[in-house]
Amino acid sequence: MPPPLPEEIQRHLDMFVAAAQTAFGADLAAAVLFGSAADGQLRATSDVNLLLLLKRFTPQAADALRAPLRLAHAAIDLQVMFLLESELTQAADAFAVKFADIIARHRVLLGNDPFASLHTSRDAVLRRLRQVLLNQQVRMRERYMLLSLNEEQLAGAIADAAGPLRSAAASLAQLEGKSALSGKQALEAFVDQLGEPALHAALQTMSVARETARLAPGQALPAFTSLMTITERLREHAEQMR
Repeated sequence: MPPPLPEEIQRHLDMFVAAAQTAFGADLAAAVLFGSAADGQLRATSDVNLLLLLKRFTPQAADALRAPLRLAHAAIDLQVMFLLESELTQAADAFAVKFADIIARHRVLLGNDPFASLHTSRDAVLRRLRQVLLNQQVRMRERYMLLSLNEEQLAGAIADAAGPLRSAAASLAQLEGKSALSGKQALEAFVDQLGEPALHAALQTMSVARETARLAPGQALPAFTSLMTITERLREHAEQMR
């Protein structure tokens, strides 16, 4: 069992889910917490991610939930995915890396578990993994150009990279038939195989950035460039897989 959520986060989450029940009524099939909040890995920079699985989405119900969502977003950085039951299988293929991560770590707050029998195909995971890593490479180059002279902003970019890189590493491990690992464990194992101490040090710096939202002077730039290298190696590995 994952550890309980911090009291303030649990309170706002309970309030929002209750508001969603009131707003959508019988059209709300399930409320599922996923990501770092679901497995007790919340950090200072973490979002709280929630999936609302709906039978239908109507403007009237959405309007009733707008104010509670704005409140929860401001209070605990709640990010909500609104997905129809009829879209679940298609979404799992279209966003296979994300949904593979959701399947691996989620917590049902309301309704039945929609992921109990949901699987993502190997081809879909590999195809999407390649897209995610290419997008991450392009985004990190942009971040480097815009933020490399601002250590505080670069620390935020380092923290933001944790989620995509860890999910990608976990997907790679899954595709290779390795035992289930958390995203953090999978990324550490991948970097260990590379045998480059500077890259492993960058993972430690990334963890600090996630936990504290700041880094000591001089840490951010070498860590970010190392994370760019890790992203490149992950993508190379994914491109070679069949």
